[in-house]
Amino acid sequence: MRNRLKYKYIVVAGLLMAFSACTAPELAQKVANTDVPDRYYSDQDTTNTANMQWREYFTDPYLVSLIDTALSNNQELNITLQEIEIARNEVSAKKGEYLPSVNLRAGTGVDKVGRYTRNGALEANTDIEPGREFPEPLGDFMVVAYATWEVDVWRKLRNSKKAALTRYLSSVDGKNFMVTNLIAEIANSYYELLALDNQLDIVKQNIVIQSDALKIVKLQKEAARVTELAVRKFEAEVYHTRSLQFDIQQRIIETENRINFLVGRYPQSVERDSKTFNDLIPEQIHSGIPSQLLANRPDIRQAELELQASKLDVQVARARFYPSVGISAGVGLQAFNPSFLLKAPESLLYSLAGDLMAPLINKNEIKATYNNANAKQIQAVFNYEKTILGAFVEVANQLSNIENLKQSYDLKAKEVDALSQSISISNDLFKSARADYMEVLLTQRDALESKFELVETKMQQMNAMVNIYKALGGGWN
Repeated sequence: MRNRLKYKYIVVAGLLMAFSACTAPELAQKVANTDVPDRYYSDQDTTNTANMQWREYFTDPYLVSLIDTALSNNQELNITLQEIEIARNEVSAKKGEYLPSVNLRAGTGVDKVGRYTRNGALEANTDIEPGREFPEPLGDFMVVAYATWEVDVWRKLRNSKKAALTRYLSSVDGKNFMVTNLIAEIANSYYELLALDNQLDIVKQNIVIQSDALKIVKLQKEAARVTELAVRKFEAEVYHTRSLQFDIQQRIIETENRINFLVGRYPQSVERDSKTFNDLIPEQIHSGIPSQLLANRPDIRQAELELQASKLDVQVARARFYPSVGISAGVGLQAFNPSFLLKAPESLLYSLAGDLMAPLINKNEIKATYNNANAKQIQAVFNYEKTILGAFVEVANQLSNIENLKQSYDLKAKEVDALSQSISISNDLFKSARADYMEVLLTQRDALESKFELVETKMQQMNAMVNIYKALGGGWN
């Protein structure tokens, strides 16, 4: 009786020591600040362009076809899709951890022990059943089903599964963010290609104009109205413009191949209609209100989900300080001869056990894991806040860019008109010896540069239209 009480006290004392040692340290927590301004500038309209599907936003059929191909063939996007599949499998794996594990085992074997051993002596002096000695060698046939289960008292396993599920959802938003960037990159490259085509046409037109001017200068030299210097200056200008033609042609090839790479195909000509480029009008943008970014931007939602997962990781790491409870059980049939396997209850075997395991000493690894999980959670908070701030700044910059580009384009268009008129005026004045040949050359060069700049500004306008759509969170749906 006294020994029994002694053992009880030892067990109770051990349990108390285990639970007293299972205290998790308290660490500082950080809450994300998701407050954003009420409006971008003066606009407070809730209508948001980001809610438009990309097929409605981009209307050029050639561009739509390129995007469709990219969404099927782009290698980076397909790599990301496999990462999503991996994340989905992680969810299934974590779900299986907190469910009971049931296994079936079947086996056979044979055993021969020495006569002058404990087991040999016992077998020699004991009948396996009345009137029947132990067979030698002794067979062993077994069919057993056994189960193990860790009782998730502290929700460690469930939180681990929720963290995996959250990261799976985060990977989906990561894919959506990649889609928005992919669509934006293709659209920007496509408009750059149209701009280069138009610049190439401008160069070719200028080559014709300059060649005609060169012919006039040569005739005037024959009439002794100008010197050889003027002829050489005009020839040099023609050569300079022709060299621009080849530079632009190379840029066209590189831009085409950039698009081909994005759509997952080998170099080839990109179908497009460049003639209507100057007539393109950017879509009217409705920015909505800043708080809509939290729902529309895939990268913000991804950062938010990563934050939620990191919080669950902290709970999982904290639960490791507490005791874990496990249950194991088995039931089956075992006999030395297969004919006796179904002879119950003699062949029946079963077991049931429970165990309690708690960290007692040397918890450095558990503490380090817990501290790291908390640090990563704080890191995720800062990343979430940074992503929100970056999104707001991006939208604000693009809204300002759109307005400034509109004003710039209108002024450059007037500049092109003025310089285009000045070319014919300078030519007429030169023919009548009322203008110097340098004035003609400078006028032609200024007109060429202004036309280039006008096309460049139009491209920037279209790029701004693409970038604001992406910045607001559009393009993934």
